[in-house]
Amino acid sequence: MTNRLALALAVASALSIPLAGCSTEAQEGGTTTASAPGATAGSGDQEAARAENPFFAPSPLQYQYPQFDRIRDEHFAPAFERGMADNLAEVQAIAGNSEPPTFENTIVALERAGEILGRVSTVFFALNGTDTNDTLRALQTEIAPKLAAHRDSILLDPALFARIETLHEQRDSLGLDAESRRLLERYYTDFVRAGAKLSEADKETLRGINGELAALQTRFTQNVLHEVNASGVLVDTREELAGLSEAAIGAAADAATARGEEGKYLITLQNTTGQPPLASLENRALRQRIFEASINRNSRGGDYDNRETISRIAKLRAERAALLGYPNHAAYQLEEATAGTVDAVNTRMNELAPAAVRNARAEAADLQKMIAAEGGDFELQPWDWAYYAEKVRAERYAIDDAQLRPYFELTNVLENGVFFAAEKLYGLTFKRRTDLPVYNPDVLVYEVFDANGESMALFTGDFYARPSKRGGAWMNAWVGQSHLRGTRPVISNNQNIPKPPAGQPTLMTFDEVTTMFHEFGHALHGMFSDVTYPRFAGTAVPRDFVEYPSQVNEMWATWPEVLANYAKHHETGEPIPQELLDKVIASEQFNQGYATTEYLASAMLDQAWHQKTAAELPDADGVLGFEADALRAAGIDFAPVPPRYRTPYFSHTWGGGYSAGYYSYIWSEVLDADAVEWFKENGGLTRENGDHFRATLLSRGGSKDAMELFRDFRGRDAEIAPLLKRRGLD
Repeated sequence: MTNRLALALAVASALSIPLAGCSTEAQEGGTTTASAPGATAGSGDQEAARAENPFFAPSPLQYQYPQFDRIRDEHFAPAFERGMADNLAEVQAIAGNSEPPTFENTIVALERAGEILGRVSTVFFALNGTDTNDTLRALQTEIAPKLAAHRDSILLDPALFARIETLHEQRDSLGLDAESRRLLERYYTDFVRAGAKLSEADKETLRGINGELAALQTRFTQNVLHEVNASGVLVDTREELAGLSEAAIGAAADAATARGEEGKYLITLQNTTGQPPLASLENRALRQRIFEASINRNSRGGDYDNRETISRIAKLRAERAALLGYPNHAAYQLEEATAGTVDAVNTRMNELAPAAVRNARAEAADLQKMIAAEGGDFELQPWDWAYYAEKVRAERYAIDDAQLRPYFELTNVLENGVFFAAEKLYGLTFKRRTDLPVYNPDVLVYEVFDANGESMALFTGDFYARPSKRGGAWMNAWVGQSHLRGTRPVISNNQNIPKPPAGQPTLMTFDEVTTMFHEFGHALHGMFSDVTYPRFAGTAVPRDFVEYPSQVNEMWATWPEVLANYAKHHETGEPIPQELLDKVIASEQFNQGYATTEYLASAMLDQAWHQKTAAELPDADGVLGFEADALRAAGIDFAPVPPRYRTPYFSHTWGGGYSAGYYSYIWSEVLDADAVEWFKENGGLTRENGDHFRATLLSRGGSKDAMELFRDFRGRDAEIAPLLKRRGLD
């Protein structure tokens, strides 16, 4: 998953429109016109504050890498206040310019604006995801509605929009190059979709909705993090943990000790319905406890119950869509996606769901047979699926995760797998950097060199789970590439791999390995960016296209040449046995009915919530009933396979920028599967293939229509057959 930290996402706005001028890069050549709030211009206090606050000037470190050794919690609030004041002054100067509007004095000026605000927003919201604390959470609650109001003050400014509209009307006669023309068109569309053409009364209503949404989405996100930490399952004895590895048991003991439960074991949760220990734990009662703790999160009353928050968010989104002239929030969101329409998304998911459920039912029958063969006298339940699926997989392919983990040590996978594939495909090389500051000791930093030996980017990897980190895996840009600003990319990948006890190696599951390759696909999208304007840098593409390049990169995890280079035993250095490797590859379609069904259940829930009018949406008490009805209506309510994310902790849709967009993964996978076929047809892991993918697609960011980029790469439109074959749905 990618996490673009432009201001629109930073304030958790479901509009998903980057704020004009407030990108994450540092301004070059601009001027600031406002004094720091509460300071007297030229005063000694102001100068001292300027010197002390690392956000008030571009970082002097390579590529403006953040000064994590200098950044303190108390720097954020004054930087936000100063950043908003400066940005507003810049934008007001553009809007009030007495000269006729030109592309340079309006659009380019907006692209340059917002230096301090972009810098502080990027670091603040990234740290709130990776290493938050009570101070940052409190500030997020306070600042989110202020940022929403700030954004509205710009996007709803009639004088500024008049200049943009004038230029848009003149676009055919301005002599703009293709990227500049697209930038002008995007600004015009962004402002219109943000409400620039509404009446003043409707604008005021919209401002209220946006401010309330920003606060609610922040509350939702914080509730999810609090609840996933609070819902860990405490276990009294080691015997109850039979089936877990020694490393997992040690980690559970450490987690319990950290919570003041010395001598006990704490099973911590991730923000998915399924939990990793369910695949290994022999104790069925404990599996049930863990599953129920997971699936009931944020819906049991108390401080972290999200049902009322969800109901209000859904209704406000629907009201805003109606105000902007759309039948529902999904129609608004999908207008800017490659899918284009609600009907297109519904058609695709309705094509896939019956086959997915059919396959899941067949898989469930196999699991039930395994239960009976072992003398079990019970019906398969959700907390049994992963455990018996591993048994069936082991029987069918003579393989399980315990056999694979010793060959997937984290640093080796990263450097000799992920980086090795990038070297073979694109000519990249990587150098570990220990001289740059990090916000957490576990963060790794690498300098990235292009095929010609020139330094081109910095990459940070934050791979371990911790209570201060949100769930999932994602990429974000600390600094984005832009020729206009002269900036080069600083890109981060994040995962939630359980950290082993001190002195023990980090041995990964194969899913975690694949995720590492996936997220690095996003990183490549950011690092290869070669655009003029910040608006188009890196992953600034439609939501249902952004996952495509990252999903393509997953193919190299099982490419024979790559596997042979990284899949080596962490103690002996022996390569993974070919027989075991063959079984891994042969088992790739195993359990795909389950995987596709749990994913589609969440994707279809997302659409159900966002294809309604405000009047059709439930109050808090009806949230879970609405979910059940939606799954039943979609024909995907198969009890042993619950949604990957239930509504109360569905962070993608309520707090993560994927509202009405969670379908994007399967939509992108159509493109991905077709692109993988192209690589295989053309020789696979070669520089020629990598250079073609980089030149036609990865380097272009959002500077061209997404599907045109795909056609530039593939030579035709995408076909769905490769996806159906991959998932066993053909």
